[in-house]
Amino acid sequence: MGRRSDHSREELYGLALDAAERVLQAKGPKNLTVRKVASEIGYSHGTLYNIFADLDDLIVHLNGRTLDALYQALKDIPVDGGPEAALTRLSKGYIAFTRRHRNRWSLLFEHHLPHDRKLPEWHYEKVLRLLALVEVALSPLFPPGKEKERVHSARALWSALHGICSLEGSRKLATHETAEALSESLVAFYVGGLTDAVRKGRYV
Repeated sequence: MGRRSDHSREELYGLALDAAERVLQAKGPKNLTVRKVASEIGYSHGTLYNIFADLDDLIVHLNGRTLDALYQALKDIPVDGGPEAALTRLSKGYIAFTRRHRNRWSLLFEHHLPHDRKLPEWHYEKVLRLLALVEVALSPLFPPGKEKERVHSARALWSALHGICSLEGSRKLATHETAEALSESLVAFYVGGLTDAVRKGRYV
């Protein structure tokens, strides 16, 4: 790999994140460091501090890539056939992604910025774009004027699915259970409860 002058700032940014993905995949979240990323691309670690403020900053950008990859994996999943069918397909797509990219997915949820720092706005926008996929699947259950309730339901369902994937990733699921089976039950009961609430004129 060439020296710093061989690449623009934008190129170095991409190279660093590509390298960070490789280090993360091979060694896991706890072993991801600026020095290892820099070594992977043949630069000094000081060079990367011209691109990223610190390791936390690099991880935030790397996590942004993971959110983009997850969105790409889910965005074309059909949402026809009713909310339960659509949400079941989205859930299975989400589970499949977490299995293929376990270390990237783990870093996304395990990394925490220092208390005096906040995630950038673009990071939240990427999360909202993912949640919008769930909202679209849920939309047949919510009439106009119930947008807040729809958003709340999407977040509740997404959080529960995350819990299932976390248990599977940490090998804490009962041996006779699968993430797919649990997610199917979650979706079925959740959609059933929402449908009943709609029928009775009650909303969360």
